[in-house]
Amino acid sequence: MDSLVQVAEATGIGFDPDLLKKEIPWPALMDEAELRAATALADLILPADVYGPAASEVGVVDFLNEWISAPYEASVKDRPVIRDGLKWLDGAAKERGGKVFAELGVDEQAGLVDGIFEAESEARRVGHAFFQLFKSRCAAGYFTTREGWKALGYVGNTPMGGDWPEPPEEALRHAGLA
Repeated sequence: MDSLVQVAEATGIGFDPDLLKKEIPWPALMDEAELRAATALADLILPADVYGPAASEVGVVDFLNEWISAPYEASVKDRPVIRDGLKWLDGAAKERGGKVFAELGVDEQAGLVDGIFEAESEARRVGHAFFQLFKSRCAAGYFTTREGWKALGYVGNTPMGGDWPEPPEEALRHAGLA
């Protein structure tokens, strides 16, 4: 087991990375097959359209890989659900179409995912929790990017009009701005 994960599991908490650096401070866990499946599924969930680029174009798969690789409690909990789910997805795709999920056509991929929601199906039993979590994490990754904000129409922290008083001198001194 990786020493960072051991430390996080032993203490129950992780540590905060330097967010100004592009590299993550722990090893990325997804292998090539998982990355291909995650890319195809993320783009099926959030494809390129008039509102913005596809999920993989804005780094959602990198976000997912970093998320499940992190030593934090929530990440460690999500790790087997997502990794096992991606393996299950490839296996179900092979059974259905003789190819891994990423190699199926979009209609075949959508059909496989739709099967997750059919009543009392094996796909529903195995894949439902995985898909719900994966979809949620994809949305979190996508809608925290500038492209995701644009798709939502979010303009950011913009000044509001009005005659607002300035901060008190004491607050400015405390913040090192006076």
